[in-house]
Amino acid sequence: QVQLVESGGGSVQAGGSLRLSCAASGYSRYCMAWFRQAPGKEREGVATITSDGSTSYADSVKGRFTISKDNAKNTLYLQMNSLKPEDTAMYYCAAMFPNCLTYALDYWGKGTLVTISS
Repeated sequence: QVQLVESGGGSVQAGGSLRLSCAASGYSRYCMAWFRQAPGKEREGVATITSDGSTSYADSVKGRFTISKDNAKNTLYLQMNSLKPEDTAMYYCAAMFPNCLTYALDYWGKGTLVTISS
């Protein structure tokens, strides 16, 4: 069973950086993803990384965020640079099988809060 636990959220000023981590045991064959949900808004996909390491990003974060994973540490990361107030949201780690588009199985963490002040 996949278990996901996010960490690394916090409050920073605009222009700053944060690195989110997701401890994810049992996920090696899954597509991994970061989602976020801002207050009053729908959840949106931020970035994905497939089991073979291919990545994709939402247009709103391209060039600022980087998704990566360390298989040896069973950990997924989201490096967030040049943060903007509109990046404020609860960030969730997800594992999806067999892929992030047409998944039959999906698991979610409980989220970590990111707050960006102007």
